[in-house]
Amino acid sequence: MRAVAKYGALATLGSLVLSTLSVAPAGGADFAGTSSEERGTVVAAKRAAAAGIKFRTCPKAEMLPAPLVCGTVEVPLDYAKPDGERIRLTVSRVKASGKTGAAGGDGKAVETVARQGALVYNPGGPGASSMAFPLAAGLPEWKRIAAAYDIVGYAPRGVGRSAPLSCQNAADFAKAPTLAPTHPSESYKKERISRAKAYAQGCARNAGHTLRHYTSLNNARDLDVLRAALGEKKLSFMGASYGTYFGALYASLFPSHVRRMVFDSAVNPDPEQIWYRNNLDQSLAFEQRWADFRAWVAKHDATYRLGDTPDEVQRSYERVRAAVALKPADGKVGPGELHAAMLGAGYYDDYWAVRASALSEFLEGNPKPLVDQAKPQPSAAVDNENGNAVYTAVECNDAPWPTDWKVWDRDNTELASHAPFETWDNAWMNLPCAFWSAPRQRAVDIRTAPGELPRTLILAAERDAATPYPGALELQRRLSGAALVTERDAGTHGIAGGPNTCVNDHVEAYLLAGKTPAYRAECKPHAEPDPVSRAADETRAEDETRSELRRRLNPGAQL
Repeated sequence: MRAVAKYGALATLGSLVLSTLSVAPAGGADFAGTSSEERGTVVAAKRAAAAGIKFRTCPKAEMLPAPLVCGTVEVPLDYAKPDGERIRLTVSRVKASGKTGAAGGDGKAVETVARQGALVYNPGGPGASSMAFPLAAGLPEWKRIAAAYDIVGYAPRGVGRSAPLSCQNAADFAKAPTLAPTHPSESYKKERISRAKAYAQGCARNAGHTLRHYTSLNNARDLDVLRAALGEKKLSFMGASYGTYFGALYASLFPSHVRRMVFDSAVNPDPEQIWYRNNLDQSLAFEQRWADFRAWVAKHDATYRLGDTPDEVQRSYERVRAAVALKPADGKVGPGELHAAMLGAGYYDDYWAVRASALSEFLEGNPKPLVDQAKPQPSAAVDNENGNAVYTAVECNDAPWPTDWKVWDRDNTELASHAPFETWDNAWMNLPCAFWSAPRQRAVDIRTAPGELPRTLILAAERDAATPYPGALELQRRLSGAALVTERDAGTHGIAGGPNTCVNDHVEAYLLAGKTPAYRAECKPHAEPDPVSRAADETRAEDETRSELRRRLNPGAQL
């Protein structure tokens, strides 16, 4: 899947201030210009290894139940100055159970498993936390892995209680209803430019001198300090979505520190893609996944009555958009909120039934299901604004962006002409990077030489919209010895621990025994969602709750 947006955009970049952290292409850990940061990482890791992590009952603010325990690890704000200002990252853990199966009179045998160390997980973003992820130890799909590994989650720098970053008042960020025009007017574009400038200024004002230090390179360095604090000589890590990108940075910076790494739903690491072009590709891929959803709904017209062709389903969707534009549902669900809810169907196909049902009910006079699914929750406003702030800071700091609005306007207008579903909303989310005041880095040319890394495992769904499939192929080309497992003709974002037993078997074989396919392997797609009769929704409540728990543990965030 290739975007047809004009890639010549980056040739017209305005003048950019390049950070002293800029990285030149190189193989392995020999990155030019980072000697001070490399030394700083060694200092910080040694200090963390000596201090360890004092795990205790999790603070109430984390809202995490036993058996999870929580602690903190100290990292430098600036790795060039490891003895200067420091911040604390929050960490959570469930210790390896050492057992699979169940004791008692149910006839199941208890298998004792040797502990293999800590498995650190990151769900992506940038801006997502995995503090809740150790809860996955209780899910059947993770039970054998949780028997062998301590399951470790953490909040990266800037996220949650880890020196949190904010760029805007949370209540203002969460204001609803909002618009989401697929072909915005010139006046609307001017309004969004003004908002993007204000947001970038808010980031600079609130973060001050710390803003430049929210980067993927620092996320990778923080990961090595966390490894040391956990007492691990080598890191076992699973990253999803954006987590694959800084995980790959880690593999390049610290190849001798890698034990096992799983890259689930891989970001395209080509430095020419980071991050402007990746977002254009993502918008095109979401158009294709939105078409998949509409085709599925049309196939089940007897249930949803939204149309028996994808075009008819689109017209039904447009009727809902027009209605909430004229009169927002419950006063809070306008076109922007509707679009955000439907975007979830592009990430996870187990949303398809409930989203289709909400559209159907709305058109039959019952807005409640749509309101329940799309209405912003005030209790989530602070976390959502914080996640967006970190996302913006990391992506804007990581690489050059076009600074001329004409480039954005040209590329996104052309792309929206055939991929209107997500193009402009994606552009508005990233537009603050056009007006960013902090220094920009050059994206790292991630590569490892043969023999530098142990075997690693890449997972990808062929029709994933958030991280289009060519990114997995590119990552495999750049990480010597990496194996790729592809779920064919499927598009769920984040496939480890999901409904595909073939994928899960590959993950278990790798994490438990170090076994991977020789080069590439394929899995058949998991089963399509069942259409849900609206009268039978209650019978599906348990399954939906289980799916929602999986998504909460593996959100994927923006990338």
